[in-house]
Amino acid sequence: MKIIFSVVFSVLVSSASAQSWNELKSASTKATEVITIKELNKSEIESGLKKALELGASNSIELASEKGGFNNNNLIKIPFPTEAEKMKSTLINVGLKLQVKKFEESLNYAAEEASKHAKEIFFIAVKNMTITDAFKILNGEHNAATIYLKKQTSKELYKKFKPVVKKAIEKVHVTKYWDQLSGRYNALPMTKKVTPDIEDYVTNKTIDGLFLLIAKEEKNIRNNPDARLSELLQKVFK
Repeated sequence: MKIIFSVVFSVLVSSASAQSWNELKSASTKATEVITIKELNKSEIESGLKKALELGASNSIELASEKGGFNNNNLIKIPFPTEAEKMKSTLINVGLKLQVKKFEESLNYAAEEASKHAKEIFFIAVKNMTITDAFKILNGEHNAATIYLKKQTSKELYKKFKPVVKKAIEKVHVTKYWDQLSGRYNALPMTKKVTPDIEDYVTNKTIDGLFLLIAKEEKNIRNNPDARLSELLQKVFK
């Protein structure tokens, strides 16, 4: 309490020569901000950051895993494999535009299915976050929490997602569409066979998409007071 009082006193005294009410009001606001920082203890900061991570991850997973979560979001929509771009343009030129579209949609449906299984992995990483991690995130860039989560979970997400993606690919007939397209393409004269690892491609793109959404959520929580849905979040990110 003595520390808080001395902070308020020093700020107000330094503004004693201010000639206008606005300057005095500004000094008072600064004092209040300092008090808020002083009043936050390590436990509150850690809890607040964990809550922010859980909120950002939950919102992102919900958005990604709903019907059209990937397909209808240009930020994360999975395109035709990059290494097969020539194949895509060739197939469209020979009248297979609809089949190409169906294949791309099936990639994104698989990603939506896989996203449903991410929450547990994210929450374990959040639970294991230390107070040192929390302060680094609080004082870091606008995507510091996302970077932390990505570092802690990427390997586990890939390990968890790969078999899920495989099942999702079977469920939404990705392989069927791919076999149809690659069969037609490889049958064309003077074409080099294209055989990308579709499971690996969808797995990595799903993970990338989730982190893009989490980064967007983090930025919103940091910059938009309305996104801070608890008193603790409002205090930590003031």
